[in-house]
Amino acid sequence: MSDANIRPVLAGQKALVVGIANDQSIAYGCAKAFRTVGAELALTWLNDRARPHVEPLAQALDAPITGALDVSVPGQMEALFDRIRSEWGRLDILVHSIAFAPKDDLQGGLLNCSAEGFAKAMDVSCHSFIRMAKLAAPLMTGGGTMFAMSYYGANRVVANYNVMGPVKAALEAACRYLAYELGPQGIRVHGISPGPLKTRAASGLKDFELLLNEAAQKAPLGELVDIMDVGFACAYLATALARRITGGTVYVDGGANIVA
Repeated sequence: MSDANIRPVLAGQKALVVGIANDQSIAYGCAKAFRTVGAELALTWLNDRARPHVEPLAQALDAPITGALDVSVPGQMEALFDRIRSEWGRLDILVHSIAFAPKDDLQGGLLNCSAEGFAKAMDVSCHSFIRMAKLAAPLMTGGGTMFAMSYYGANRVVANYNVMGPVKAALEAACRYLAYELGPQGIRVHGISPGPLKTRAASGLKDFELLLNEAAQKAPLGELVDIMDVGFACAYLATALARRITGGTVYVDGGANIVA
């Protein structure tokens, strides 16, 4: 389907997308999909090193609100939401697509993961979504949709996924509990579980190419997904067409998760 045939079903919606590292990021696929269907964007980059890779993408998507956001730096998240409140007055969509674990703790197996590494992975990859949701909810005065990116390794053992498995499992549980707490405000919360993608974050996993090949062979549709598949799935879930869907983990993986 060409962009010309896609209707602006999110016209007038305000979307914050956190986690773009480059044009291969899942977060970029979400941002591009939202913009394609009419949403206005706020986009962030991690730090000055990431800025040259993300700022041109933000400019191409006409994002009026941009800036650095490192969720481990006190005050940065609050400053971002203050700016959104000042310039937009509201927020309709939030995408949390960030994850991190120290390299040694990620590649050394779960038994060898340090307490400090586990805590860091949990804070950046999971608890930051809860903190973000707390700041976003008051801005979603007319209801809204929140997304957090998970992976199949949250529910099944995936070789070399290690500490990120328990962390993503916690993230999916957080989505369920936030959906329960925020539902009365008309706010829906989704865990999104894409199939494996060649992203910067995934490059830290050992034998990732083997994982990609296995996923393509396993998927009933016979091919890997791409970032736009994930983005348009999220765009659909953000529309009124999905107004009664919340709290679950939505797989965007060509059906690979159903195959043993």
